[in-house]
Amino acid sequence: MTQGERVKEIRKTLNLTLEKFSEKLGVGKTAISNIERGSRNLTDQMTRAICREYNVNYDWMISEEGEMFTDLPQTILNELCKQYDLDDFDKALVEMYIEFPENIRKHLKENLLKMLKRVDSDSQHEKSK
Repeated sequence: MTQGERVKEIRKTLNLTLEKFSEKLGVGKTAISNIERGSRNLTDQMTRAICREYNVNYDWMISEEGEMFTDLPQTILNELCKQYDLDDFDKALVEMYIEFPENIRKHLKENLLKMLKRVDSDSQHEKSK
C-alpha cells in the first residue's frame, strides 16, 4: 500500500470526508485528494501532522509497520494528570467522561450547571442573613 493509500485508509477508517480530514490539518481538500491519488507526495511535515492530529502510528504511516493508530490519548491523559496533580480517581472520572456519548455529556453538564447555580444561590442567601 502506498503512503497515499494509507492516508485514504486512515480517513475512511475515521469515517471522515476529505473536507473534515483536511480541515483539521489546515490544508484544502484538494491537497489531501492529490496525496491519496498519488499525484502529490506526502511530505514529512504532513505525515507528522496526520500522526499528531489523528493519533496515527508514525511507523505505520511511513512503512506500514505496527498498528495504524497509537495509544496517544492515554499519553495525553497521563500528562494532564501529571500537570494537574490528578489522582487515580480523578483520572477515572476524566476517562469515563470522555467515553460518554455526546448526548450524555450534554445532559451531565446541564445538571451540573443547575446544581452549581443552586449552591451559589444558597451561598448568596446565607451571606444576606
